[in-house]
Amino acid sequence: MAENLFFSGIKPSKFSINGKRSEFYDVSDVIMNPKYKPTDEELAFFEKTDLVYRTLCAVLYNFAVESGHPGGSISSGRIAQALVFENMAYDFSDPERKDNDLLSYSAGHKALGLYALWALRNEFVRTGSPSMLPEEKFQLRLEDLLGFRKNSVNSTPLFKKFRAKPLDGHPTPATPFVKLATGASGAGFAASIGLGLGAADIFRSDPPRVNIIEGEGGLTAGRVSEAAASAATSRLNNIVAHIDWNQSSIDSDAVCAEDGKPGDYVQWAPEELFYINDWNVISVHNGLDFFQILTAQKLAQAMDTGQPTAVIYRTVKGWKYGLEGKISHGTGHGFSSPGYYGALDEFEKTFGLKMPRYCSARPDPEAVESCFYETLMTIRGALEKDKDLVETAVSKLAEAKKRLEEKKRKERENAPYLEKAYNLEAEPPSELVFKPGAEIAPGEALALCLKHVNDLTRGGLMAASADLYNSTSAALIGKGFGEEGFYNSVSNPGSRLYSAGGICEDAMGGIMSGLSAFSRHIGVTSSYAAFIAPLEHISARLHCIGEQARKDLTAGYPAPFIMINAHYGPKTGEDGPTHADSQPLQLLQENFPAGSLITLTPWEPSEIWPLLAEALFKRPSVIAPFVTRPAEKIPDRKALGLPDPKLAAKGIYPLMKTGKGSARRGTLVIQGAASASVFVGEVLGELKRAGLDLNVFYVTSRELFNLLPEQEKEKLYPEALAFEAMGITDFTLPTLYPWVRSQEGLKRSLYPFKKGRYPGSGKCEKTLEEAGLDAKTQFKAIKDYALKTEKNKTTEAA
Repeated sequence: MAENLFFSGIKPSKFSINGKRSEFYDVSDVIMNPKYKPTDEELAFFEKTDLVYRTLCAVLYNFAVESGHPGGSISSGRIAQALVFENMAYDFSDPERKDNDLLSYSAGHKALGLYALWALRNEFVRTGSPSMLPEEKFQLRLEDLLGFRKNSVNSTPLFKKFRAKPLDGHPTPATPFVKLATGASGAGFAASIGLGLGAADIFRSDPPRVNIIEGEGGLTAGRVSEAAASAATSRLNNIVAHIDWNQSSIDSDAVCAEDGKPGDYVQWAPEELFYINDWNVISVHNGLDFFQILTAQKLAQAMDTGQPTAVIYRTVKGWKYGLEGKISHGTGHGFSSPGYYGALDEFEKTFGLKMPRYCSARPDPEAVESCFYETLMTIRGALEKDKDLVETAVSKLAEAKKRLEEKKRKERENAPYLEKAYNLEAEPPSELVFKPGAEIAPGEALALCLKHVNDLTRGGLMAASADLYNSTSAALIGKGFGEEGFYNSVSNPGSRLYSAGGICEDAMGGIMSGLSAFSRHIGVTSSYAAFIAPLEHISARLHCIGEQARKDLTAGYPAPFIMINAHYGPKTGEDGPTHADSQPLQLLQENFPAGSLITLTPWEPSEIWPLLAEALFKRPSVIAPFVTRPAEKIPDRKALGLPDPKLAAKGIYPLMKTGKGSARRGTLVIQGAASASVFVGEVLGELKRAGLDLNVFYVTSRELFNLLPEQEKEKLYPEALAFEAMGITDFTLPTLYPWVRSQEGLKRSLYPFKKGRYPGSGKCEKTLEEAGLDAKTQFKAIKDYALKTEKNKTTEAA
């Protein structure tokens, strides 16, 4: 092309990276320093431990009848073994100790390896020092491996006999020492950053270290880049990411760029990703060499830059398994195949024994379980005979506790105390009583309520927003805590506003849910409902799963995080349909197991406090309030004949009831601030003047209503009314289904998509008019419905 002639001979400029606070180390240079060198005996211990571990990985995959992820479990095994036996400070006997270092499997598909390592560690202690064992529910025994990828209804004999734990295919807090449900790529990384944030805030001088296990495939998820940026910005120097870079995913053996060759998925190497985000980086060229692994982990502990650290281990997926690379990611050897027995060969030769062979022509569940158990007992027998291996392991676990005790970690003075958040009075504090005629945005009112809770709990709430701290009023939640600006573990540890990487709802949800999972804070996120509901749905779901599992193990209450769905619906009309979205409630309402997520849909600011108080009292895993953007005039509820706003805590309440002895003309159900404010301000009076006597209900929370006793629910909103009702909503038609149960009622209902299209941009009143939610359309629809209902009743009576 002619344009090329203009620029011929011009050389590209040199690009340089701006200076970083972090540092880069090549472990090959570090091991030249003779001050640290593991002994031959230590290396021999780790080599043999890894052999048993790899054997357990092969066994687990085989007897789950070819289910699980053996390759990545094997390639990350040496990294995890070095952590739990050499470098972490924790008390094996007390998995619930808050000052324990944590090992967080962000790469949840490596669960097979996690269970193998946990069971091996437990077996070492059972054999060598049973007094160190915690109570059985806080153990993961060798027998518990019978429950791998099985649930509680499994009825095979040995599973029942040994009360084996059901072990999910990806980790959850049902397993001791595990704080998060992980497995959705990258979500566990963000949540692990949240764990680190919680630890750093409670134990400021020497916080527990959060060690994250992840692979390069998991790093490709965008939420990881978001979370990594936020961790470095906030200087969470108690976080160490351990990256099992085996270069193999499900479909590729060249995930990242390497040695001058482009990657199939991304054009960075893991070292580059972390260093560009201001993490210390330690590069381990041979991530299967215990000398290099142990050296790198010791160096990570010594880093004093104030930045988080990433250790990048170059490994081989499925190393010594007989299948390497992508083929070993989610598949392995066929059941009891020659390949499987080949994977056991090194173990058999080293320990001088023969593993059981499954001889049946068909895998029968009971026979498979019996052979599985016999195989596990063979491994147990090998360990019982190897006293040196067991004694060394027990000694190392005792040293881990000693390291923890020597640190003498203490909670900071005036650390958050959340109990007051869960026992709020239904009556709002005086400063949150909004006087009729005053104007305040619902988002601001919610933030002020949360600010009050933050004061009560000594800063127990930490808020993050997608570059909308002032727009959504989230900044008010942290007012009065720390210096102005965002949380920084070094320069501003008192701030309650967390910088989550910018416009990063995805990572933000993961980080704040992880913060809540540490169980000393309530994480708060805030953005447009249009974006936060879909982008934080995965984090919300995983947090609900995790808190359910934690409750099963500890019998404790869930630790909620709050997802503020701001600027929703027609009242954000100027932004147009990309932002003024009516769909988010449908993504959340009744979309989770009962009691795990509670949505709140107040129509005016006075309802927010009683709703928030009731939701916190119920202790769900997630609370999702929906609030609109413009300032609202506080209605004079007494003058309008409206009930006390405290009734909002029931989930539904009557705005208007039919008079005694009157001819009732049906039932109307409203949900959403725009529809309700138009109805109360412009339609309610017209209905009364027209003599149209209806039951009118407003829905503040479907989930709070569902949690009421059946008798109270029927009294509050009789089922018979649902079969005659019509509805008006700011949201989608399906959100009315619980309240409007007839086809006729649904046909008459008003909702933003009734015309089969997204409304365009405009002032709220114009958006409502286009959507058919304005006062004129509401009145006509209600009048037609009321007259039709009256006619039907007259016909029925005749």
